[in-house]
Parts: sequence; C-alpha cells; structure tokens
Amino acid sequence: MAAKLFVGPQVRALRQEHGLKLQACAARLGISVSYLSQIEANQRPATSRVLLSIAEAFGVSPEVFEAREDERLIADLKEAVAESAHPGAPVALSEIRRVALQAPAFARRFLDLHRANQRLTERLNLTEAAVALDEATAASSLLPYEEVREFFHDRDNYIDAIDRAAEALAESLGLADGVAPEERIAAHLWERFGIAVERGAAGEVMRRYDPAARTLYVNPRQPPETQTFQLAYHLAAVELSDVIEAELGRARFRTAEAVDVCRVGLSNYAGGALLMPYRRFHAAARARRHDVEALALGFHTSLEQVCHRLSTLQRAGLRGVPLFFVRMDYAGNITKRHSATRLRFARFGGACPLWNVHEAVGAPERFLVQVAEMPDGTRYLSVARSVVKPSGSYLQPARHFVLGFGCEIEHAHELVYSQGLDLSGPAARIGVSCRICERNDCVQRAFPPVDRPLRVPPNERRTVPFRLD
Repeated sequence: MAAKLFVGPQVRALRQEHGLKLQACAARLGISVSYLSQIEANQRPATSRVLLSIAEAFGVSPEVFEAREDERLIADLKEAVAESAHPGAPVALSEIRRVALQAPAFARRFLDLHRANQRLTERLNLTEAAVALDEATAASSLLPYEEVREFFHDRDNYIDAIDRAAEALAESLGLADGVAPEERIAAHLWERFGIAVERGAAGEVMRRYDPAARTLYVNPRQPPETQTFQLAYHLAAVELSDVIEAELGRARFRTAEAVDVCRVGLSNYAGGALLMPYRRFHAAARARRHDVEALALGFHTSLEQVCHRLSTLQRAGLRGVPLFFVRMDYAGNITKRHSATRLRFARFGGACPLWNVHEAVGAPERFLVQVAEMPDGTRYLSVARSVVKPSGSYLQPARHFVLGFGCEIEHAHELVYSQGLDLSGPAARIGVSCRICERNDCVQRAFPPVDRPLRVPPNERRTVPFRLD
C-alpha cells in the first residue's frame, strides 16, 4: 500500500454507509474534523496510519484504498475524452485526474454514456453496412460481447465467489496430488451426475453434450490440454451453476444475449480456476518465476490458459504479480485483454505497431521479450509468443494467435523472462494506439490523434505529412 493516497470518495462512502456525521467519524478515527473534511474533498492525502485506522474502524481491508482503481478510471476517462473528438482544445490530463479523484461516480456515469454512444455508433455503422450488403443480422452481433467485456473489465478479471468455489471443488477432487486432472474430472462427472465422457465430437465442435443420452462428447482431434479444459468447463458449469447464476443476476445485463455470452465466460473462468486452483497456482507461479511453459506442464494446461489465469490473480490478501494479458489474431484484432497494471489496451482501433506482439507474428512459437516505455514514462517488461491451435484436419484451417503478457519494470525480476536483460537500458517507445498517443516524434504513426490539432507544412515532408500542435 502506498504511503499516501487520495481516497476521499471511498472514505465519504464508508462514513455515509455507517450513518456518521463528520464530527462523529473524526472522533472515531482520532483525527480533526477539518483533516477528515480535507481528506474527503481530496485536498489532502491520507497517510498509511490514517488508512489503517479507517480500515479498522469500518471493518474493511486496507487494500480497498489501493490506487489501481483510480489509475484505471483515469486511463478510461482519458481514452473516452480523446474518442469524443471535440473540436475544442484537448482536456488536460490534470483536469481528467481531478474529475476521477474528486467525482468518481460522475466519471463512471460519463463512461457509461460514452460506451452507450459507442454502441449506438457501432450499431449505426453495422446497420448501414447491412443495408448495403443486404445482411440484416449484422447490426447487433458484436454488442453482447462488448457488454460482457466491460463486465470482466469492471470486476478486474477476478470473480471471487466462483474462484473460491472452483478451488474447493479442485480440493475435493484431489487435483493437487499430481494425478492427471482429466481422469478425476471424468470420474466425478460419472459418479455424481451420471454423465459419461466419450471421444467423438466431429468437425469444428470441441465439446457437445447430449442431455438425453447424458453423454459429453469431446473432439479427440483437439490437443490434450484443450480436451481436458472442455471437461473442466462442463463440470464447472453443472457443479457451480448456482454460483454462476448468482453472478449473472448481480450483473444486470441489458440483453438476454449478453447473459448467455457471460454464462459461457464465467464457466470458462470456473474451468480455468478448477484446473489451476488459486493458492496452489499462485505458489507455483512465484516458485517458477512465472515461466508459462513450466506452469503449463505442471498443471496440464495450455500456454494461453496459463497466461489468462496469471492475469486473474487478484484475490485480496494473496495477490499475484500484477500482469497484463492480451490475445490477438494475426489481423491485429484483440480477442482477449486484461490489465492489472497501468497499461491500458485500445478499446477501438489497432494497438501500437511498435509493440512486440506484432513482431511475434513473424516468429512462430518463439518467445520475444521487450522492454517498453509508455508516453507517461512507465516501463514494462513485455513478452509475446505466437501459438497455433491445430484443427486436426487438413480440411479445417488451424487458428493462429499471439499471446502477450508482462508487468511493470519494478516487478520484472519476478519473471524468468527478465533474465539477462538490461531493465534500465534503452526501451521501445510504445503507446496505446495512434488515436490517443501523445508522442510528437513517432516515425511509425499511422494517423494523427483524435484530440490534437494538426497542421500540414506546405514546404517540407517528414515521415508523416503533418505536425502536431
């Protein structure tokens, strides 16, 4: 926990939740009324001693006052303001930061409105395309996925109730004793639910359940770790259905389609937590310095499953190294993303071309390591690896992806991929995306930022034909 933090809205919410006036709350905390008032107005930071007093007085964990949530809100606001493309002067970062820290509820409402506007704009664009192509169903196909993506983003990619339930289930199955999880899961499906497992799903189907025959068919053409995950998914979906449905009820999605999409996402989450139980996986990750190949072998999982699981280690009191994780196809489309660091991914448009995830496309199944620096000066250790998901048939194309993960430089020593690197040496100068990048001198810039005025010098030409003011 940082020595000093601006936590005014959180403190005010706790005080109001307990029905305390300023004077009574200040007396309980052992500080003056004026100091408490200044803390709540974010005019003064709260020291670590005061934060501990607040946590003890209100029965909360000190970790609720971590700065990561504020930083994420500031980053989201910055991108949303840039996306608004207002013709006036750009909004200063100091002003954005002030809104996020002093009026977080207003900031989140602004983000909700911005996302709603983006969805409407996307719907309009897709509708226009559908009219032109006579494809009336195209207009709404992506919206539920975006809504679910925002759900996981807001939950910090960690669902505590499901994670703990899956861990308890793993312990009851004895998955921690080195026995291949596939055997235990298949046996439990049969003994508890009368569900038989057979290898026989055909074509592109990885998993198919026949409720009448009570048979789960798994495609034998898929890699072993994929087959095991499909078994874990089905067991989690039936065994933890009450916990999953409770999370769906709390989410309050706008559409039934989003509920269906999220149900799959939560079942996937539960399947991963079952195969990689939190405490055992957390300890193994630390011991093996986050070597994803070693972890995949130890837990009978794929590299992607390990990378994704590493990004979910956000349990209060037992957090893992804060990592970012992204999965990208060869066209540059980001199909999975999460960041427990200050690094933020572009929600619209392409990622920075100088980021090593793009270079990994041309380096099949090799780990590429990069020290990268964002415009704000924050440095990251970034690891990229291309992976191929075979189809098992010449007639079906394999799927190709790039996995990217990493951490801020201060944690780089905890990753085996930092070995032999000069972490304080020259770094690749990357950004989120050209749309919102602040750099004036990037030779790889594809187009100007949407929130910056530009001018085109008539008598000179540089790498890009415009200059930013």
